[in-house]
Amino acid sequence: MIVDLTDPTRAVTPTLDGPVLAVLAAAGRAMTVGEIAAQTARGSEIGVRRSLGRLVEQGIVRATEMGRNRVHELNRDHVAAPIAVSLAALRLELWRRLREVLGKWKVLGSAARGDGGPESDIDVLLVHPPFPGEKRHGRSTTLRHVLGAAALDLTLPATTQGDADRWRRQVDDLNPAVRSWTGNPLQVVDMSAFEWAERGRASAALLEEIDRDAVVLFQPATLAAVASKVAKVK
Repeated sequence: MIVDLTDPTRAVTPTLDGPVLAVLAAAGRAMTVGEIAAQTARGSEIGVRRSLGRLVEQGIVRATEMGRNRVHELNRDHVAAPIAVSLAALRLELWRRLREVLGKWKVLGSAARGDGGPESDIDVLLVHPPFPGEKRHGRSTTLRHVLGAAALDLTLPATTQGDADRWRRQVDDLNPAVRSWTGNPLQVVDMSAFEWAERGRASAALLEEIDRDAVVLFQPATLAAVASKVAKVK
């Protein structure tokens, strides 16, 4: 089973009841059929209306007349309401698990937004402190960049070959873990802070895409400082 990142509820139920319940659970308010249909990842407004009819019969959704409209909301007193809340949080659960794993690593990570399909990779950017033998490339001779590079060098922690070996084992172990959680393949971009700084200066589009779409999973204080310094010198 591969998780559809646009609609993780498919992993639980093929019917529209899953995404409809997820929308209502996330909204936390009464909504019209049109509003619900606009936010569900799949299905037509007619299909959403039929799904709501079934859910109202089961008592997990309440329907109320409000003027000329009928609005629907999740009945949070229902015994199955926690399941609806869990459906709404499936993607967040993936981020939580990744944060938990990355938080235990000894030596940064961010993950993509949720608009892929069932065959989508899960993309993770990892930035590590430079390991022994990793050199800075493309040094700039401008005073601003030289000063910025010096500040970067002072900020980064010293690493050993043991740190490098441990990091690579951890990256290798992450792929089967994510596939076990979701069924989706993991695509890792792993680079040193030096590479990240230089790529960031060379590709404003990359930084804009990450700023717009990325979900920060884990960012140690030292690498947060690196990101700040890169922003100042790029």
